[in-house]
Amino acid sequence: MGQTDEINDYKLGYHVTPPKGLLNDPNGLVHFKGVYHVFFQWNQTDTTHQSKSWGHVTTKDFIQWKSYKPALEPTDWYDKDGCYSGSAVVFNEEIYLFYTGNVRGENGERFSYQCLAVSKDGNYFEKKGPVLEHPIKGYTAHVRDPKVWQGKAGKWWMVLGAQKENLVGDALIYQSNNLVNWTLVGPLLDEPLSLGYMWECPDILRFADTDIFSFSPQGLEVEGEKYRNIYQSGYFTGHFTENGIFKKNAQDFKELDHGFEFYAPQTFVDDVGRTILYGWVGVMDPKVEAAVPTRKQGWLHALTIPREVRYENRKLTQYPLSEIANLRETSPIIIESSQNEVIKLPSLQQDILIEWSSVAPDFVINLRNEIEICYQSKTKKLSITRTNWKTSIREERATFLTHELTELRLLVESSLLELFLNHGEEVFTLRYFVDETDYLFSFKNLGEPMEKRMMLYTLRSFEIEE
Repeated sequence: MGQTDEINDYKLGYHVTPPKGLLNDPNGLVHFKGVYHVFFQWNQTDTTHQSKSWGHVTTKDFIQWKSYKPALEPTDWYDKDGCYSGSAVVFNEEIYLFYTGNVRGENGERFSYQCLAVSKDGNYFEKKGPVLEHPIKGYTAHVRDPKVWQGKAGKWWMVLGAQKENLVGDALIYQSNNLVNWTLVGPLLDEPLSLGYMWECPDILRFADTDIFSFSPQGLEVEGEKYRNIYQSGYFTGHFTENGIFKKNAQDFKELDHGFEFYAPQTFVDDVGRTILYGWVGVMDPKVEAAVPTRKQGWLHALTIPREVRYENRKLTQYPLSEIANLRETSPIIIESSQNEVIKLPSLQQDILIEWSSVAPDFVINLRNEIEICYQSKTKKLSITRTNWKTSIREERATFLTHELTELRLLVESSLLELFLNHGEEVFTLRYFVDETDYLFSFKNLGEPMEKRMMLYTLRSFEIEE
């Protein structure tokens, strides 16, 4: 994490990044004794997907952070080729980390072990080794990413992403009374689905009116504006029963984010009942990943900002956690008009909020002569375009809103953008890279102008204690 005055370093000031090496999935998100713990997949020495440890940072307020030595490292027979993704729960005043130990045999064959580590202080974690049998009949060795939570009557549940022997993605559910001894219940869903060849990073979100099964399927075919990235992340709505079955409703699989790089989200619930989500900003084609400019500085990828997830009026929303506003400087730029605007940003760390008095007209926003955001009010289509840094070709992602657009919020960094529409009805996350020092931001009406209010806040960087 951190910031630099050299724009071409593309450092990020208020996103979690690795001090060096490669970061991917958020792991083990948990609130423990007043402290938020954020773990992440981390190759400490190189910008490749090898030798994964668990990086570890904490915060009490999402403003001041503390970094620690890795919580887990691949040092044992059951995780020697990587401590892969997993989750955390608090039990008996201790943190229980569950993760997948990745092992490769002499001939390259894969073995996956679901493992446990425990901590009394949130700093030192004692490995307990595998807690599940391996392999599982009818499934390949691609079984990983345990997400654990406590249900009714004290039952503990674990859901795992999996791949069947016929190379179709699936999720498996286990049950335990003590977090150590686990019993396989069976497939999570009550009906088989053919939705890609592997499901990663499964999660169950529980709300008053519904439950959410979130996961990241690999191998989906493009359908119009949907599923246009190399891998996807999305969810079903439904109900998780106390016999360990998720009964989904008629709603189709819904993407969580319509940008270019969002993947592997994980949620947790804090002590005031908020469901908070982090995602990985980094999934991309290997050739595109190899060309990311920050590799020259020895680091790669980031996490999203923390987002509060809600389910209201039959709609799942994601919006920046309220604490993000505490990073704002005290004097925003405020513009109230219906006219076109061209602004020189005071910094490349911005929280930009645009609100319309009624509904948004057709418009185009241009950020740093690189990012173009277009809205068509008739169809409620919003699209975002950028330049691919590997091919130099312009590329687009788009979605259609359910409601008229009335609010738009951009969280801008020097090489990362998160865009929230209608208080989180839809979200776009992406990286971008601009070589020249360009601070321009413009708004142009393409239809009949409508009165709007624009507020531009400069954001401070995280304060980090090493």
